[in-house]
Amino acid sequence: MRAVNELRPLTAGRLLELWRGCAGMAEDSGERALLCNAGVLAECCFQEGKRVFPDGAAVLAEMTPRQMESLLRALMEDAQPRWENPDFSEERFREMEERSWTI
Repeated sequence: MRAVNELRPLTAGRLLELWRGCAGMAEDSGERALLCNAGVLAECCFQEGKRVFPDGAAVLAEMTPRQMESLLRALMEDAQPRWENPDFSEERFREMEERSWTI
């Protein structure tokens, strides 16, 4: 998945426009939801000020449904995406933080 460091929420009007556009794209509600969510993410995901995905098809080609859901939840909560560092140690961080105050 491409890196995303900013999520820009859509206006209610633009979101409604996307939903209406997806209404006729598929009969199956699950397929329609994926198409619509991909369209939303294509317009909301940015990296260093530039759109990450050119369109919904690119989102579908690169992201799993779980990845899409994670970004959509962050967008709904008006939060920015958080990428976890697998090597991060909370304990080591606290030790370093305490040492920095004693120097």
